Amino acid sequence: MKIVFFGDSITDASRNRTTETDYSRFGYGYVMQTVGRLYEKSLADYEVYNRGISGNRIVDLYARIKSDLWNLEPDLISILIGVNDVWHEINYQNGVELDRFEKVYRTIIEETKQKLPNVKFILCEPFVLKGEATELNYERFLQVKDYAKVVKKLANEYGLYFLPLQEELDKVAQEVGESLVLKDGVHPTVQGAVVIAKQWMKLFNQIEKEI
Repeated sequence: MKIVFFGDSITDASRNRTTETDYSRFGYGYVMQTVGRLYEKSLADYEVYNRGISGNRIVDLYARIKSDLWNLEPDLISILIGVNDVWHEINYQNGVELDRFEKVYRTIIEETKQKLPNVKFILCEPFVLKGEATELNYERFLQVKDYAKVVKKLANEYGLYFLPLQEELDKVAQEVGESLVLKDGVHPTVQGAVVIAKQWMKLFNQIEKEI
């Protein structure tokens, strides 16, 4: 099975863009943690690509949909996007409004389904916690939860798999502290990456039973 992880810096996690053979191509984040769990299941059955790029918004994903999705012809696409659509508006007045976020996300889904009719999608819930990057404008950062609602709505509408993450991250943050889950309120620590990977694998194992 060929799997592509598509998203922003949370997915990117400083991945090595110069290789498709060295483990560093997965980055240090949740993709690496997930790959380890996939390889526990089988060392030969999964071909994984990390196509996260730091700073990306939904419009940036659309701009590279052909090179980083269609050309790879994956069996499963996992998308995690949304926080930068809010963050870039707060810091640079260059975010993506909620209605445009939905419109572009919908276009990515529809055009990809046309191009790759048998592909499966996991739409991951964007998330946020209070931290050094978010606490000054935390009320505005909470708009990420509205973007998460759009992601869930699209998953339901198109019959795609939705991966909830905010509730589990909140739960772990209450136990160990927010900064030990998302180091700045946005980017996962190792602990945060493990939480995401565990949730992802729980859903993936269900998907495998269905296909």
